[in-house]
Amino acid sequence: MNYSIDNVTIRPIREDDLYRMWELTFKESNPEWKKWDAPYYPHTAISYEKFLERRNSIVDQEDYWAIEADGELIGMVSYYWEHEPSLWLEMGILIYEPTYWSGGYGTKALQMWIEHLFDTMPLVRVGLTTWSGNERMIRVAEKLGMTMEARIRKVRYWEGVYYDSIRMGILREEWEAQVN
Repeated sequence: MNYSIDNVTIRPIREDDLYRMWELTFKESNPEWKKWDAPYYPHTAISYEKFLERRNSIVDQEDYWAIEADGELIGMVSYYWEHEPSLWLEMGILIYEPTYWSGGYGTKALQMWIEHLFDTMPLVRVGLTTWSGNERMIRVAEKLGMTMEARIRKVRYWEGVYYDSIRMGILREEWEAQVN
C-alpha cells in the first residue's frame, strides 16, 4: 500500500531500500539531521553489516515507512505505542536530506501518515512529541491541525541550553472535520 500527494509518496520499506536507509541514518557519526531529531540523545555510526541485523524490524513493517520525493528515498515516518491498551499512539517523521527541508515534503508525508493511521486503526487520537528547538516540526504539526497538548519545560538539555519537550496531538473528529 502506498500513499501519494504530488511528488511525495509514503510506503513500506523494501529490501532494496536498506542500503540507502543505512546511508541516510547510520553511515555518518554526526549527520546534519541529528541536530533537529532529538540531538540530546547520542548517535553512533554503524557498519552496513551491523545495520542489516535490524532488517526484520525495518522491511515491510506497519510502524516504519519510507518517504520518497520524486522517486528518491529521503526519510521515514513511524509510530509507536505509548500505551497500546488505551490506543495511545505517537508518531514521528524524519527527513534526512537537508535539501528537502522546508519544502513541504514533511507536511505532505505526515498528512498521508495521519490519514493512514486513522484509516487503518481504531484510534481516537494521534500525537507526536518533539522539542522546542525544532520549530519546523512544531509548524508542520500546527499546519496539519494538531494542538499543543503539553509543554514540559526545560527537560531537554543540549549544547548548554535547556529546551522544552512539546507534545502535540489531533483527535479523529478534528482530523475528519478538516479533511471533509
